Amino acid sequence: MRRPVEGEVHVHYGQIYVESGPDDHGPGLAEAFAGQGAGLCGAATPGFLWLNTGLHTGDVGFTVEVRDQAPPPDPAWEDVVEVSFRPASARSALVQWAGEDSWDLDLEETDHRVRYCATGMDRASETDTRSAGEPQLDRYLLQFWPAPPEPDRVLKETSRTAAYWHRYARTLPPPPTPAERAEAARRERLARETEERERHLAHERRQWGGRLPSDALRTVGGNVSGLRDFDPALLHALDTAGPATQRAVARFAARRACEVAGLTALDWVAHALTALAEDRPLPPPFDDDARMWHALASDPDVPDRTVGRAVPPERPSHEPAGSALMSGLFRRAAPFVVGPAAAFEESRDPSLPDEERQDPPPSDPGSGPLVAMFTIGRPDPSLRISQPHMALPAVTAAAEPDPLRAALDAVYAAVVTYGEDHPALLAEVWSFCEERPASPGPRFTH
Repeated sequence: MRRPVEGEVHVHYGQIYVESGPDDHGPGLAEAFAGQGAGLCGAATPGFLWLNTGLHTGDVGFTVEVRDQAPPPDPAWEDVVEVSFRPASARSALVQWAGEDSWDLDLEETDHRVRYCATGMDRASETDTRSAGEPQLDRYLLQFWPAPPEPDRVLKETSRTAAYWHRYARTLPPPPTPAERAEAARRERLARETEERERHLAHERRQWGGRLPSDALRTVGGNVSGLRDFDPALLHALDTAGPATQRAVARFAARRACEVAGLTALDWVAHALTALAEDRPLPPPFDDDARMWHALASDPDVPDRTVGRAVPPERPSHEPAGSALMSGLFRRAAPFVVGPAAAFEESRDPSLPDEERQDPPPSDPGSGPLVAMFTIGRPDPSLRISQPHMALPAVTAAAEPDPLRAALDAVYAAVVTYGEDHPALLAEVWSFCEERPASPGPRFTH
């Protein structure tokens, strides 16, 4: 015989428990005693025992015995019940209310018979609370031994308190069967999955302007999310416009971007726009990104043009109010100016105090690597960007094999190139979608 607990334990609300399951929270009172005839030791929930005491709050005498076989009855105890119990894991413990303290019981994962004995319950119940230094009012013995499952039983009933709990237990319906528990768990899981799916779809609808995207828009990749922030309805319109209109929009956006950036007067850019219009592969240097950027950096005729950042219109946010994106942690945007237009950019952040301002290191735009700066949150419209550098990606995007991606990426590049004037560009793009689907839109040649 082992006695893992012997002495006094603290109870609150007249409760103490035996826990062996993985859950942090045990069952409620009614669930613990469901279908039982004995009301002192609730064993209706697998792997859990709910033990009632007479004392509401304070220390009670408590002993736990783990035996090899059933002990003989002890007539000294006033109230005695028996239940069956099987630990739900290798760890079992006697646990105080709210987990304030616990004692390992080291029970084997096998069927046990449990006898719960009590004395002094009425006196403790009438007193309600026992303070430190006051005499002990009630005490309890909890015994375990290996035995096959049997119905719960009341072996001895003396106190009014025990009688009350027995009556309470007998009013409860029987607990659910294992099959019913499994079905309830299945329904709960399906409800959670449905709720999560609906939450995801609602989030997606908000992102896409109140309408779910097609599979093509979901998988197109590229800058679809960037353009979606400016005009999600336009994405749906381009998606349904058909390949001919998509390709025409891509060419149009590429030309408009180059026009506003002042690049159409450069022969090597004009040749690329002509190739796009004639459905031919892009000529050098557009056949290689590194060569394209080198051509832009080394051509002395590239105009120095900057534009303010394009700022998407305000829309209801789908981010939680307390998230980092909404908290202003990323309010400061990083400058994005490279190439010849960098000379026109502010070299210092005017929002910083003088002692924190630093001049940028010198750079050679013709030989240094290109660096893309990304910011989180809404862009700062006061910052300036180089239009020539924003326009060239519209040309390469328009040559994408997938006409939908070509249209979306080229329009997005053109939006960034137009900057604060991007609504005029989007209005022109909308005119393509409002034409007959069979119309390829205007073609441009140089």
